[in-house]
Amino acid sequence: MTPDKGSGLEQLFGFYDRRGYQHRVGTGKRPAIVVIDFSNAFTANEGDFPGGDFSKEMAATLRMLDAARAKRIPIFYTTIAYADPQNEAGLWGKKVPWLYHCKVGSAAVEIDLRLEARPNEPVIVKRFPSALYKTDLLTRLKALRIDTVLLAGCTTSVCVRATTIDMMQHGFMTLPVADAIGEFDPQLHALHLKDLNSRYGDVVSIDEALSYLSSVDESASSANDK
Repeated sequence: MTPDKGSGLEQLFGFYDRRGYQHRVGTGKRPAIVVIDFSNAFTANEGDFPGGDFSKEMAATLRMLDAARAKRIPIFYTTIAYADPQNEAGLWGKKVPWLYHCKVGSAAVEIDLRLEARPNEPVIVKRFPSALYKTDLLTRLKALRIDTVLLAGCTTSVCVRATTIDMMQHGFMTLPVADAIGEFDPQLHALHLKDLNSRYGDVVSIDEALSYLSSVDESASSANDK
């Protein structure tokens, strides 16, 4: 999204540009894809959760997943789910009571079927925004010696943002794929992508992501069959 000339968003973008936030972290040789919370709660308004229409973003995600599968590159999904939502959601649940609908075993927490998730592509259950916080995803990524993480999913301003920052803090080259990331508001989407690209990771287009994946040596990418 390009902000309208003279808008507040354009002024904010100018701030980042004037600060010189133009450095890139680059890519490594052992990527993985992490799809954040493209569950029915967010994509199909399942369980009285006010989801959004992320059809285009999921279509871009599926293109990336197909490319990764062809190269045997590891794929992970996350979903927000609670066995006891009232207690396990903590203060986040108090701030966002819709989360109480994300109950383990419900249709709301299942990964959207349009992504064609496969049995060897793990679903990481998380309770809070970051995909790494109190989950085993970090252990899994380290076991596979992953150095680069491409992020898809939703939402830009919450769980994608939290995961990008956390991935960077743990030493992963992190690439949020703009076309494969959904947000409820286009200005929030644009602003948070700008901030993430400026400070924490390298925001890329779906075409850039596919080009990178095509360049990966299959023998160097530990696949999900481990």
